[in-house]
Amino acid sequence: MKLVIGGYAQGKLNYILQEINADHYVVFDGSIPDEIQLKKAMEQGKNIIINHLHSWVRECIAKGGNPEEEILSFLQKNPEAIIISDEIGNGIVPMDPFEREYRERTGRILVSLASLADEVVRVLCGIGQKIK
Repeated sequence: MKLVIGGYAQGKLNYILQEINADHYVVFDGSIPDEIQLKKAMEQGKNIIINHLHSWVRECIAKGGNPEEEILSFLQKNPEAIIISDEIGNGIVPMDPFEREYRERTGRILVSLASLADEVVRVLCGIGQKIK
């Protein structure tokens, strides 16, 4: 698994698409593929890119889901996936309790994913820097 992080609008997806053969991947934006989508991608011989993981985490928490378990379950079945997420933990701590929970859980998920990843890249101004 490859994890790509960086700030908002820093060119993370474009960076990845320039680094890989995009014909061998399908991009899911702010979502994780369900079983039908996953089966279709596998039948086509395509790997998965999850773009905007942080948006999926927010939605999953809002619906009462368990994003920590769900993303790990997905990666067990798809170890070649590329995960792209904004860094959301910098700056002012939100006053809203949900926003604080979302920010903290997303950060902890990214820490967990980074420890599992074969490679971690931070993208700033469209330039990737391998940090693991």
